[in-house]
Amino acid sequence: MNLYLQTLGYTANIVAPIFFILFLGYLLRRMRLIDDAFVATGSRLVFVITLPALVFMSIARMDFQAVFNPQQLLYVLITIGVSFALIWWLAARWIKAPEDLGVFIQGAFRSNYGIIGLAVSFNLFGDAGLAQASLLLALVIPLFNVLSILCLSLPMQRSESMKLSQTLLEVLKNPLILAVLFALPVSWFGLQLPQVVAKTGTYFANLTLPLALLTIGASLNMKSLHDTSAQAFWATALKLVILPLVLTFGAWLYGFEGQDLAILMVLFGCPTAAASFVMAKAMGGNAQLAANIVLTTTLGSVLTLSGGIYLLRLLAVI
Repeated sequence: MNLYLQTLGYTANIVAPIFFILFLGYLLRRMRLIDDAFVATGSRLVFVITLPALVFMSIARMDFQAVFNPQQLLYVLITIGVSFALIWWLAARWIKAPEDLGVFIQGAFRSNYGIIGLAVSFNLFGDAGLAQASLLLALVIPLFNVLSILCLSLPMQRSESMKLSQTLLEVLKNPLILAVLFALPVSWFGLQLPQVVAKTGTYFANLTLPLALLTIGASLNMKSLHDTSAQAFWATALKLVILPLVLTFGAWLYGFEGQDLAILMVLFGCPTAAASFVMAKAMGGNAQLAANIVLTTTLGSVLTLSGGIYLLRLLAVI
């Protein structure tokens, strides 16, 4: 019994602070202490400044040779690609409306790894976990964006060649990608950052997770739960339960263990990215369905991520 209680306490210490701040953001929005302007500005600040600073600092300070794991990166690339194709193949046999199909596919595979994933990885393993998660983030950011463009545009049967090329260019200009590209040489050659740069970067990095979680919480609209459909339910089940179980078990069979396995579980088990709603709306998809999937996966991940960490701890994986 002591083992179970200790494991439960460990899990709560990892997950509870993250979702407490999310809930606080929702509460502050309801109390009108923060408004839509704050959410928009805060989200933009996180995306352009503080999150890139966090990623840059975590990679620049790490021992690249110790953290870099090409097998893990390859496993993520292959499994996300295969999952994306299978979800599309299955969904196309059930969902006939093109504006729903792409949104369902995106909602079922695209993770909010940049915020929730980094926060959980840091709480689990400290700076080492944050650095490893940042490297994975550099891979999944362009991957998620490109796959999202494909699933949202192709079912609509429109000519998206110009939009596709423009969006691919935006992916290459993504502040997070640039932060990784600038940080890798610093880590590779073991360069020491000037003290002023290091301190300034640390200040911005420390601001990232609280501000990002507050803005996500403030963006949640509980009223949309009344309109949740079967499509949103199955997208949520795929995102939070089916894919994490299958892909994490596959990673264990492949030979991943410890921190590597736990970080993969977090990646696969994170809720759907809030950016999926913005992209769906901009590309003519069912924005209401996208919003519902973001909401249900965010709320559901409180239980599923906690359960995943609990099981890994109980099985002495972490």
